[in-house]
Amino acid sequence: MATKNSLARLRDATSAEERTQKIVETALALAEQGGFEAVRLRDVAAHAGVAMGTLYRRFRSKEDLLVAALEYETSALARRVERKPIEGEDPLTRVMGFFRLATNGMIRRPNLARALVKAAASGDPDLAKRVASFHGRVEGMIVTTLHGPGFPSGPTGRSSHFEETLAYNLNVFWFALMVGWSGGLHSRDDVIERMETVAAMLLRAAAEGSA
Repeated sequence: MATKNSLARLRDATSAEERTQKIVETALALAEQGGFEAVRLRDVAAHAGVAMGTLYRRFRSKEDLLVAALEYETSALARRVERKPIEGEDPLTRVMGFFRLATNGMIRRPNLARALVKAAASGDPDLAKRVASFHGRVEGMIVTTLHGPGFPSGPTGRSSHFEETLAYNLNVFWFALMVGWSGGLHSRDDVIERMETVAAMLLRAAAEGSA
């Protein structure tokens, strides 16, 4: 009996996870078609084939759902970086390779990108931990790209405090540029150019400080 109950719970958990993934994928598709305003929870539920109660048990708002979609996209980027690490002979080349990949990955679907950025920048205190987790994952990928010849790392290959601080600052600047891009203030080329300028300044200052 215990084994049967365990199997039933496992099936229920798997089914719930599949429904959640279907809801998130539906939100991604709707946002890609029509942006932030197109992600109406009732439409998401209808297209995903779930009841409104099922959706509300998982996501309490449009912003909540879109932050989950952002996490989904960030996981895909992390898998890409893990599968094919960013190459380059120096830290600036590597870190800019990452930011080109991340920026192009977002901007190639502009409606979706604007919806995800708007949700992440909503300032909803109930989403603060999840948004912070998104930023933490991006910072982790930045640290990964920094590792390599000519760059100091922590003991036993772990990231150093310096790397983490640099990654934090680069991520903050990149996200601010993406918010500006989403509002029409910057072009894709502006984002890349300004990121390269700031990354070069920070890396140069770090090199001079350690000399």
